Amino acid sequence: MDRFHELNAFIAVVEAGGFTAAARRTGDSQSTISKAIGALEKRLGVALFNRSTRSVTLTDQGQRYYDRAKPLLDEMDDADNEMTSSTGNVSGLIRIAASGTFGRLHILPLIPDLLSLNPGLQVDLVLSDFVRDMVEDGIDLAIRVGAINDPDAIARRVANTPLVCVGSRRYFERHGMPKTPAELVDHNCLLYRGLAESAQWSFIGPEGQFSVPVRGNLTSNSVETIRAGVLAGVGIGRFAKLSLADDLRHPDIITVLDEFMGDTRDISLIWPRRRFVPARVRRVTDFFAEAIPKRI
Repeated sequence: MDRFHELNAFIAVVEAGGFTAAARRTGDSQSTISKAIGALEKRLGVALFNRSTRSVTLTDQGQRYYDRAKPLLDEMDDADNEMTSSTGNVSGLIRIAASGTFGRLHILPLIPDLLSLNPGLQVDLVLSDFVRDMVEDGIDLAIRVGAINDPDAIARRVANTPLVCVGSRRYFERHGMPKTPAELVDHNCLLYRGLAESAQWSFIGPEGQFSVPVRGNLTSNSVETIRAGVLAGVGIGRFAKLSLADDLRHPDIITVLDEFMGDTRDISLIWPRRRFVPARVRRVTDFFAEAIPKRI
């Protein structure tokens, strides 16, 4: 029995949850599936499944083998699909991750065009300010604002965005408007704790970059929460400019300390480091690389 058939049978049993269900899924008989798993376990010298009359579960060795083998099988399917496509079309599921506010404002509006140009695609858009493990969460492409510190990822920088400090007119009428970064000590600064430097805001002065300590009564790991707090007049926030979109044109929203703002944040497309990048991932990456700079 060939190794590819053994691997297909193994993946089918794991994902279907049992031998009978795997047989229905593959079209093979249950005995054929059982023989393939038995041959695979004999060749590897380990038990891949815990078997009982009620359930089939992976052993620790089986889980490790699945985690390594599943991406390889997916890449083989991608390669086959790419080679057999005569039209240059791409198809299949692609899972895209982006931060909540940035994704809502700048990625979600691009999805209709992406699907119109590539009708065979299925998009699973994951919006979260939490930086996800791309391999563990099955992310094909991440779109991130800020520094990239993942050694197992490949990043393609496509744009950047400046930082801005903003508050509402109502807040400044009550508390005054800071003229220098040092005056922030007397203000309620709303902190995004997703950034390591959240309690130290950096600025640019005549002598170069410097930081000032800031504090406030609202902290969150959600940019959307800090944005809502600023719009409600709770305090001053510091954002990547793209996270505010139309808010900056609102008469109640005022930027402050503009002459001290010099930092920017990169916008990057990121995918897991691997030898084979599926055609659909390359196509979607190229689409966003062209479309995102036009929105920023």
